[in-house]
Amino acid sequence: MRLLLLLLMALLAVVRAQQDYCFGKDTERLQTRQFSSKTAYQIVKGTNMDKQYQVPGCEPKKMWIFHRHGTRLPTPSTIEAAPRLEEIRDLIVDNYRVRRTKPETDALCDTDLTAIQMWKWNTSITVDIEEYLTSQGYEDLRGTAKLYQHYFPTVLPTTFNDTYYLFRHTDTQRTTESFKGFAEGLFGDSNVATAADIPEKDLLLRPYDYCTDFKDKNYKGVGSEYQKYRTTAIWNNTVADITRRLGFTVLAEDDIKLMYDMCRYEQAWQVDRTSVWCGAFLPEHVTVMEYAEDLKYYYGSGYGFEENTRFNCRAVQDMLSRLSSPVSPHVVAYFAHSTGLQTLLTALGINKDDIPLRADNYDSMTSRRWKTSLLGPFAGNFVAVKYDCPAELEKEKVVFFLNQNAVDLDWCNVGLCNWSDVLEKYKTISEANCDEYYCRSGAPGGRASMLVTAFIAAFVYLMH
Repeated sequence: MRLLLLLLMALLAVVRAQQDYCFGKDTERLQTRQFSSKTAYQIVKGTNMDKQYQVPGCEPKKMWIFHRHGTRLPTPSTIEAAPRLEEIRDLIVDNYRVRRTKPETDALCDTDLTAIQMWKWNTSITVDIEEYLTSQGYEDLRGTAKLYQHYFPTVLPTTFNDTYYLFRHTDTQRTTESFKGFAEGLFGDSNVATAADIPEKDLLLRPYDYCTDFKDKNYKGVGSEYQKYRTTAIWNNTVADITRRLGFTVLAEDDIKLMYDMCRYEQAWQVDRTSVWCGAFLPEHVTVMEYAEDLKYYYGSGYGFEENTRFNCRAVQDMLSRLSSPVSPHVVAYFAHSTGLQTLLTALGINKDDIPLRADNYDSMTSRRWKTSLLGPFAGNFVAVKYDCPAELEKEKVVFFLNQNAVDLDWCNVGLCNWSDVLEKYKTISEANCDEYYCRSGAPGGRASMLVTAFIAAFVYLMH
């Protein structure tokens, strides 16, 4: 009887172990599609353009592209903190192999534990190259250029002409190199194309640098929905689950965040491999953490604050005027950042939920439209393609693409929009004075400059 009991217990242990999640053996790894702004483009890009780009009776004539840079290296704070993961690595292995604090359920499988044990930080990644574009990031942009050229060969010719093409990027290494990757994808040579000069104040691609109120709004500080969410039961239970899964009784949230960030970065750096740190999390943990990221961006760049819908005024105006003009440039491509892309989508009303995202409605927002993993991954891109339709009553039409998926707007016909409807829909923005419209504090100088101006005006009036 004792032997039978031991055999039964052993069998139950095997069954339990087989039920535990193992990232290293998961062939689908769907949670890698939920890494917010650090999601790999290759994992979430659209795959249905074959059916979406063709418009019967119409010919594509112009393109306007707003492209986020490709996969990059971490920020300085993450690079400086990264060696801490080697300490955490050793503690996890010690928990499992020496201290025997492995949990009875949802434990790391041997594959994931061994992978973590073998991990080392790449010491060649130093602060002096923080946020640089990676080789994968370069391929991200080269690939999107080749793909769009495949679908729109008449709009995207393989020979560069500085009248036909207009390129521009921000003053960073990652967007400069992203532009070069895109140029190589189109023309076969990264050096053949030239980009427009970067203005001293880049109000088109980096307007947020010149709006104090935009930068000062509380989207992740004390009292924000982001911070409130991090005090909820679902968040605290998730932190506790991760702590137990790794064999700890106490684990700092900063350490969990560091593992999560390294998981996301490494998965994006080498899409065809698995990041060992992703094994620290169950798929449901990632879903909970994704919502925190979405809350942060929803209020930082999305619909959480009404002012955000007016913020990217200049980019919308630029798109409308470029596509309305019958003359060159026929292709306009900008290479910028996640904030620019997200505020552009917000200005256009794309993927807006009927119910605002809040700290207390995680359970009811699983099917939300505002998912930054799908909206703004590394190399995320918004593309407007203008069509000429001579046989139609409405001769000018446009299709908007977001990461190779046609955008389905409720006032368009399954993704195909009449250009006249587009102009009417965004008339308020097109006619706005962006100096006053895009920033809550008015012109780029902020409220202080407005007060000074008002004071001078009053003084002059009294003097007269």
